[in-house]
Amino acid sequence: MGAVMVNRLIPLPDGRRLDLRGQPLVMGILNVTPDSFSDGGRHNEAARGLAHGRQMIIEGAEIIDIGGESTRPGHTPVAADEEIARIAPFIGALAKETIVSVDTMKAKVAAFALEQGAQIVNDVWGFQRDRDMAHVVGEHGAACVLMHNRESEDTRIDIVEDILAFLSASLDIAQKARISLDRIVLDPGIGFGKTLEQNLTAVREIGRLKQLGCPVLLGASRKRIIGSLTGRSDPQQRMAGSLALHLLGAQAGADILRVHDVAEHVEAMKVLAAFRIEGRQNI
Repeated sequence: MGAVMVNRLIPLPDGRRLDLRGQPLVMGILNVTPDSFSDGGRHNEAARGLAHGRQMIIEGAEIIDIGGESTRPGHTPVAADEEIARIAPFIGALAKETIVSVDTMKAKVAAFALEQGAQIVNDVWGFQRDRDMAHVVGEHGAACVLMHNRESEDTRIDIVEDILAFLSASLDIAQKARISLDRIVLDPGIGFGKTLEQNLTAVREIGRLKQLGCPVLLGASRKRIIGSLTGRSDPQQRMAGSLALHLLGAQAGADILRVHDVAEHVEAMKVLAAFRIEGRQNI
């Protein structure tokens, strides 16, 4: 397959554009849940959550990704109204200060967030769990992140081909909802229904994913893959491993990094950018 032009300026509903022409952007994670794998219960109280979101903005996060339902393995699903109640204190307030993404797989939650000022919908099932999601995103003129997901691991499959097939189907759904390709970011779904080796392969092969014509988001922050590689069982101790894998992902072509540890990743991307200038590509 030949080179594919990937859009680097993503239009947002308020007329701004998310500029991906420079170093990879950092998306800060704000989980306002009681049970997220790494920071559940730490930021779901309004004052603490808003303070953490604002601190990530100060540290250099270009986007704040707000989630009201854990998607960790074995998580307990919550109803849409409960999810909305969890994110309500945060979406509108932070949307006045930066670009806000809502991390949800429910169309009703996405619609609420977009009406409150969110600009991006981050769907971990790539429009394939709630078929109303694409319609909501299309109607609001929002940008979106479409992630690859699987119900379970399967060692027999070619994971890259599986990702490409899944996300191609997601793009077809988006097209039918009149969502233009320039408003879509793709995510290989690190940690979702993949073995350790499949996760590593997905990071190595980000370039193949970009053949679909969209920028790529990579989110491995503090995940089990990091613990498997480093021996760190406590997610709070996985920052260094997360940073290393995200640097490799950025070198492979990732455009956005979804992270818990914003300041460290912003600094790392500045160093990476310095090595990329003046033709100095090899580090």
